Amino acid sequence: MLQFVPRLRLWISLFGSFARIAPVSFGGGFAMLPVLQREIVHRRNWLSEEEFAEVISVSGAAPGGVGVNASAFIGYKLGGTGGACAAVCGMILPAFVLVMILTIGFSSFKHYPKVNAALEGIQMAVLALIAFAGIRLIRSSVFDGATWSVFAAAAAALLFTGIHPLLIILLAVAGGLVLVAVKNRLHMAVRYEPKTRPLPENSTASSPKRYPEFEGYFGEGI
Repeated sequence: MLQFVPRLRLWISLFGSFARIAPVSFGGGFAMLPVLQREIVHRRNWLSEEEFAEVISVSGAAPGGVGVNASAFIGYKLGGTGGACAAVCGMILPAFVLVMILTIGFSSFKHYPKVNAALEGIQMAVLALIAFAGIRLIRSSVFDGATWSVFAAAAAALLFTGIHPLLIILLAVAGGLVLVAVKNRLHMAVRYEPKTRPLPENSTASSPKRYPEFEGYFGEGI
């Protein structure tokens, strides 16, 4: 029984962390990545920057919402099946209650010009949040010629062709495998993560707080 207590505490911590993230991440999806990264990587130290980038990559490629997928992957990695259930419940339940309340309220005030103006502003905010999350992921995932090549090819395919995103993901996987195989055949060094940068002498390992304790992130999904 005593051996079960630490695991139960971890499950409660997972539920609490994701329940704290979900209600202040209006818009969901990639708009919540900055606050998710701050909570999981910087505040809790559950994952490294590289591990977080891998989780987001897999979560974005898998069917379903990236936030729920990420909570399931992180919860399972830290606490097994119970951890995944706790994290997903923490992500879904508060948001479900808030969405119900917002739906009732929005149906009554959607014809007001000020409400529509506020929603237009929210749509612009989500663009900034997605751009911020994308830049952070690029810095931790795109670090040499091979990764830049795959990134540029995938971005060009998304922007200028009608290829389905799932097919682009599969082609990117194949391209990465081919590039690694070619590098190995040519006896070239293969890197799977960026080089770690040494910290300045007057800095600490912990990241400074960029946001206030009760920050909110808003997106078009409201």
